[in-house]
Amino acid sequence: MKRMIFVLALCLMMVPLGSAIARASEAEADFSIHAGRAPNSHFLSGPVLATASPAAVEGEAGAHTAVEADHGHGHPNLGEVLPLWSCIPFAGMLLSIALFPLLAPEFWHHHFGKVSAFWAATLALPFLAAFRGLALYEILHIILADYVPFIILLWSLYTVSGGILLRGTLRGTPIVNTVILLIGTLLASWMGTTGAAMLLIRPFLRANTHRKNRTFMVVFFIFLVANVGGSLTPLGDPPLFLGFLHGVSFFWTLHILPHMLVVSILLLVIYFLLDSYHFRKEGVKAPDDGVKVPLKLVGIHNFIFLAGIVCAVLMSGVVDWGEVTTLGIHRAVQDWVRDGLLIGMGILSMVTTSITIREDNDFTWFPIIEVAYLFIGIFITMIPCLLILKAGLKGELAFLIQGVNRPAHYFWVTGALSAFLDNAPTYLTFFNTALGSFFAGMTEPEAVPLLMTDKAIYLQAISTGAVFFGAVSYIGNAPNFMVRSIAEEAGTPMPSFFGYIIRFSLLFLIPSFGIVTLIFF
Repeated sequence: MKRMIFVLALCLMMVPLGSAIARASEAEADFSIHAGRAPNSHFLSGPVLATASPAAVEGEAGAHTAVEADHGHGHPNLGEVLPLWSCIPFAGMLLSIALFPLLAPEFWHHHFGKVSAFWAATLALPFLAAFRGLALYEILHIILADYVPFIILLWSLYTVSGGILLRGTLRGTPIVNTVILLIGTLLASWMGTTGAAMLLIRPFLRANTHRKNRTFMVVFFIFLVANVGGSLTPLGDPPLFLGFLHGVSFFWTLHILPHMLVVSILLLVIYFLLDSYHFRKEGVKAPDDGVKVPLKLVGIHNFIFLAGIVCAVLMSGVVDWGEVTTLGIHRAVQDWVRDGLLIGMGILSMVTTSITIREDNDFTWFPIIEVAYLFIGIFITMIPCLLILKAGLKGELAFLIQGVNRPAHYFWVTGALSAFLDNAPTYLTFFNTALGSFFAGMTEPEAVPLLMTDKAIYLQAISTGAVFFGAVSYIGNAPNFMVRSIAEEAGTPMPSFFGYIIRFSLLFLIPSFGIVTLIFF
């Protein structure tokens, strides 16, 4: 009976969506779907927009900007014909994540994978019916070029960091907790926000098992370690890595240091005050059995595998070994090699790490499985949103992109979209918008150095917006969901999707970003 209800609901959703998208396709009678070669793909990136800036549109010369030089394959842009409401399945996916855990927690716990599959099918089936080969290409592209590397990277970091255990007496006081957050914030730029978050979240939770109110601690951990801390190097967060691949020098991101310091100091001070308040209010004392066990890391050989993961990611961005085609999707050889190395690092960690260490670390596979199930639905339903965004002034979000012309606009619009969409393509969209606006007619290698120097404030706004705003929602950055899942598994109640935004992001993050805007943009 349940299966019949599921199939019936699916059909009811598919019929109107399919017919509506098909009508949109027919209305674009002059839109020709090319059967030729699709654009190249790259890790964490999709095809970049062809024309994005007002300047590029106004001037004929702008029609062949550095952006197009990079694109270069004459690939038709579905984002130019997709209506904004084709993003409804994505909205449904977000609402499911937000509401089901509140309204039907038991159902959600057992069936979240099916709900994710439902929304993915709701988008994919009518999309395929309307656009056939091109839709199939977009779906395969986002799975092979984005989702698969995304999950492999998360799995390898999750597996390797789960083999590192901090033993000893570590009691969560306001000072100790603030120091842990500070260390995580400093580590995130050099081993990635996901790596730092996975490494420290379990010791952080264990240190505070005696505390009553741990929810805000985990939320600030997500703010600082899983997001803001990753803004100083291309290793820290995917959008900065994409900027590096497009010509932004490796250490240019250190120009973001003042912005990062302002947000980090604000959040650390707020956290310390909050923790001190709750520590006094709870009136709890750290359990003391009279035995002080010195702190000691075990499973430290896993740091070698962590370093291997970082090196593999960096390698894929600096070498060029050509391309291979898989199911019609072109991917760089070094990307496949990187994915293989990441899997190898994870397997080596599993083979060489004692099971006792993982058991003492409360290691289970559920958090990564939950992320894998939910994010396949998010990635697929996100396709129309990203295509429309990439279409620039020719898409339904033209009004939004056209209004972006000041540094503060770049910061807030890039950030607001990055809070709910993949921040990598969002970064690329406004990166290219800035190139087209200021350096129309130049090639990317000519324009990017000028963007780093003459218009550095715009690149700072785009970079900080893409990284900082990832903390605004659970889906803003990959480790957010995993940290939440690990915390809940360890017995720490976490806010719902909207509860997280309303109770914490709007209260602490948005004012901090406002201060950054006043000071820097």
